[in-house]
Amino acid sequence: MFRKRLTVALGILALAALLQGGVSWWVLQEAGEKVYRGRVASDMLGGFLDLYGTKQRLRAWLSQALLGAPVDPQLRETLQNDMAAALSRLDAMALLAAELDGDRDALQAEHRQRKEDLRVLHQSLDELRAAMATVQLAAPNANPVAVWSEITRVFDVSQGRDLRSLLSRNIDREKLAVARDRAAADSSLALVRGLALGAATALALAAMLLALYFTRALRQPLEELSTGAEALQRGDLQHRIPTHRHDEFSRFAQRVNAMASEIAQHRERETQARQRLEDLVQARTAELEEALHTLQQLEARRRQLFADVSHELRTPTTAIRGEADIALRGQDKPAAYYQGAMQRIVGAAQQLGGVIDDLLTMARSDIDALTLHRTPLDVAEPLQEAVEQAQALGREHRVQVQYALPEDAPGWRLLGDAQRLRQLFTLLLHNAVCYSHPGGTVQVRARRVEEAGDVPHWELRATDHGIGITADELGRVFERNFRSERARLHRADGSGLGLPIAATLARAHGGKIEIDSAPGHGTTVILRLPLLTGQS
Repeated sequence: MFRKRLTVALGILALAALLQGGVSWWVLQEAGEKVYRGRVASDMLGGFLDLYGTKQRLRAWLSQALLGAPVDPQLRETLQNDMAAALSRLDAMALLAAELDGDRDALQAEHRQRKEDLRVLHQSLDELRAAMATVQLAAPNANPVAVWSEITRVFDVSQGRDLRSLLSRNIDREKLAVARDRAAADSSLALVRGLALGAATALALAAMLLALYFTRALRQPLEELSTGAEALQRGDLQHRIPTHRHDEFSRFAQRVNAMASEIAQHRERETQARQRLEDLVQARTAELEEALHTLQQLEARRRQLFADVSHELRTPTTAIRGEADIALRGQDKPAAYYQGAMQRIVGAAQQLGGVIDDLLTMARSDIDALTLHRTPLDVAEPLQEAVEQAQALGREHRVQVQYALPEDAPGWRLLGDAQRLRQLFTLLLHNAVCYSHPGGTVQVRARRVEEAGDVPHWELRATDHGIGITADELGRVFERNFRSERARLHRADGSGLGLPIAATLARAHGGKIEIDSAPGHGTTVILRLPLLTGQS
């Protein structure tokens, strides 16, 4: 993992820095000890030089005293005390030097020799004190040459050793020690500089290598993340950042990919919702356009209806008024004459009443507004009454209506309004009679139909051999006030309301009407109504 690698790299750098610091501290400690040892050696050299100089001053004082020159006795004591103090300091510094060089076996002989030389010098100082006291107590007539020879012997020889050579050897040894310790200190300082430079170079090189490594390691994932961010900025939600590595960048890429997928899903749902809304708006627009078209058609039909109704109402009313005027102008006419006029008036009034009934039915043709009193009934009774009316109408038009009651007629029970059913049957049969040719036949058939998986229903078929209907006109026969050109030529007094009223009544009873026709070959009207069952 990238975090772990970065932590390890930084830990290595920190450890290297600590190691560098530790080594530098150790080398500095060594250099400090070497410098301190050189200082001790320098102080010892200074001590031996002071001892030598003080001894020479004491020799000069003694020479003056032997020559009879006036001298200060206190100066002799001072010089002797200075020599004793110098030897004490040399003892302390020799002991300190031995401690500092305790782990250097090569210098142990030097320390022993120094210790021995200092012991001889202490002994020489004691002898010198005694000799100087002798010179002080000597008689004035003493032999100066003999006294000087004795004093010189005490100054230069002690325990059979030449003190001048001893001091000279110690001075030379301390000079060598000073040079040696100074060289060691310089070497330690040079080592510190070398280690510092080497460590700094190593750390810089390690930092550069780590920087190069992490730069190369970071380049690809950062480029992939940058490419993914640019793709998301462009709106490309299908772009996916590679997640083949096992590090923090891969986990971050997985979260970004999940976010892009979630945004894509939200956008898809938004698009679908917008599309559904657009489809709904289009559907509503189409419905409104269709409703507007329907209203326009209804308006056109309404105007046509008013024209037809005006014509239909004007014709019987004109006939009634004309017959009444003729009857009123007639004088001394036989009763048969007036009876015929009254019969024609009654017929015109019946025609007028039929037109008015059609108008009232159409006004209530909406199923919700059409009032039905539906009760279980035998459909054979209203059908028989409608057939009888159709047969009477057929005699007037010289059209024969054929109908025979089937044997299973008592089983034709359905839920309906007897008056509306009679009106429905009458409309269908009257339409068949009116559009048949004189001398033609209308065949009426009724039966019970049961089909697998369907509710049993009752079927009425009325077949004529009249003028027929074209294929283009079949789709419009149930439109209000629609009459084809052939129908207008065959019968000018129609209103185009019969079949629309019949279809409305059929739907109100849960049924439907189908028409099969061809021009010049007649028409078959099929009415289907649901029958009552034990379950219903």
